[in-house]
Amino acid sequence: MKIAIVTDSTAYIPKELREQLDIHMIPLNVIFGHEAYQEEVELTVDQFYEEVKAREDLPTTSQPAVGLFVELFEKLAQEYEAVISIHLSSGISGTYQGAVTAGQMVEGIQVYPFDSEISCMIQGFYALEAAVLAKQGKSPEDIMAHLDKIKSRSDAYFMVDDLSHLQRGGRLSSAQAIIGSLLQVKPLLHFENKKIVPFEKIRTRKKALKRIVELFDEVASKGEPLKACVIHGNREEEALAFKQELEEKYPHVEFYLSYFGPVIGTHLGEGAMGLGWVRSDTKYE
Repeated sequence: MKIAIVTDSTAYIPKELREQLDIHMIPLNVIFGHEAYQEEVELTVDQFYEEVKAREDLPTTSQPAVGLFVELFEKLAQEYEAVISIHLSSGISGTYQGAVTAGQMVEGIQVYPFDSEISCMIQGFYALEAAVLAKQGKSPEDIMAHLDKIKSRSDAYFMVDDLSHLQRGGRLSSAQAIIGSLLQVKPLLHFENKKIVPFEKIRTRKKALKRIVELFDEVASKGEPLKACVIHGNREEEALAFKQELEEKYPHVEFYLSYFGPVIGTHLGEGAMGLGWVRSDTKYE
């Protein structure tokens, strides 16, 4: 069976890797005033952070229209028999539900929507895993079972410089944001039950990053095959140094560098930094 792999733009998979593995991408939107832009298509990550600095009001975000999914699935039906559509957590976006709805509307192709329950490059890892298995001729059911297994063996933690973005975007309660701001903490956040929630309150950026490494070490020190990704909000130099430090400490881990793009960056803000990982020995080629 010929299977197409679809993910959305918040996976932030490097374009060359996405093209190499034939992963199709559906974009979410960032809205500045009355102008909407498709991230990774009409708006690059660098343009986004420059635009945010130039404006007083924060942008907003929106999921892809169901019609965009229908259009893509119908196009894929001309060449493929099935599609596995992998999306950011349904707890923070309706994108996954959009894929479910569109899958019920199209004919000639079987759609298997997958809720990653997370976002960014960890979601991207799921798409890469699925793409490799599809090329190996695995069935949709086998691929979905593999993704469920990977989900139970992955995690991510991230810190933000300013909680107001998350609070204004409705991804964190006002009370949590006010408490964090008063204490000037750099809270560690993670996904729990599909939503972004505080994990620990930490007073400084340096200590927050140190704590992320401690949490990673609990897994990495076991010597299992791991893929990990340092993710940053317009802090590439700091992220590269962090990645290099981790590579020296954990030579058995395959590290990637990615970013919080326009949609996720809208909610986390500039200066956010994270580390996520999956237990996997799959070769992405």
